[in-house]
Amino acid sequence: MRIALDAFGSDNAPFPEVEGAILAIKEELCDEILLVGKEKILSKQLEKYYYDRNRIRILPASEVISMDDNPVSIIKKKKDSSLVKAIQAHKADEVDGVVSAGNTGAVMAASLLTYGRIKNVLRPALAIPFPTQKRPEIILDVGANVDCSPEHLEQFAILGTLYSRFFFQLDNPEVALLNIGEESGKGNELVKKAYSKLKDSKYINFIGNIEGKDLLQGIADVVVCDGFVGNVMLKTVEGVAIAIFDMMKEQIRQDWIAKIGALLSFPVYTYLKKKMDHAEYGGALLVGVNGITVISHGRANTKAIKNAIKVAAKIARSGFIKHSREAFERMV
Repeated sequence: MRIALDAFGSDNAPFPEVEGAILAIKEELCDEILLVGKEKILSKQLEKYYYDRNRIRILPASEVISMDDNPVSIIKKKKDSSLVKAIQAHKADEVDGVVSAGNTGAVMAASLLTYGRIKNVLRPALAIPFPTQKRPEIILDVGANVDCSPEHLEQFAILGTLYSRFFFQLDNPEVALLNIGEESGKGNELVKKAYSKLKDSKYINFIGNIEGKDLLQGIADVVVCDGFVGNVMLKTVEGVAIAIFDMMKEQIRQDWIAKIGALLSFPVYTYLKKKMDHAEYGGALLVGVNGITVISHGRANTKAIKNAIKVAAKIARSGFIKHSREAFERMV
């Protein structure tokens, strides 16, 4: 598997990208990585490390996409940017997938305009593996579509089912709709109508509504919502996790008894931190397009980049895109 990495996407680029790429190669997560970005800077960074130099190449790109760039116009205005060139390399079959921790809107726009949508898919969505008490669940959409129709949510459920099936090898993933109550009559007009569509769909295994409090229990394998709700939920959970660990650290610093307790419970603390760490899951997959793009967090560290490469390579091996095309063709 060959993965193109936008080496100037993250907030601290290119350090996390370079080191993440090297770790991915050393851990045999893919066969080859194409680092896309400013050649001189990348060459100097790579000189600091020992790795198989035949498996990491540089694709020169002179421009960088910033948070202020208009997502829709970047393909025309910044043709030589690290993001655009990475995505175009995938379109040209030079690589099997793309990873970027850059401007989310720009990554989505460039991917959609370059790859195009899978036939019969109304809108792409961002799908992310989410940690739970049992096993990771797929949540979508987490930010690509603020305003959705019931038809969009039904397609998100189908795409999420395919993702769960080919990424986690689940034969019949259970799908739930995120709502303010478990009853079918709860929620706004969108989710009420979406509930009916999901219940009648022959393409998914729908188990009904779940509430926000149920997300971390792992009740479902796929959770569907619109991008506004999904994005707010995701960032809230991330913020709560960070706040809890910060409060624990502060209490431990102030209380010597707590310090002793912390030493005794260190294995549990380490386990929880790892399970709730977004870096463990790499990033969100843009589903519904004719290509593989994994979008990592802007503040992604080395581990997050490495795991995003792992996700992209695993999706490429699974044949997810091919199976998604075939599934949506059968729905006509």
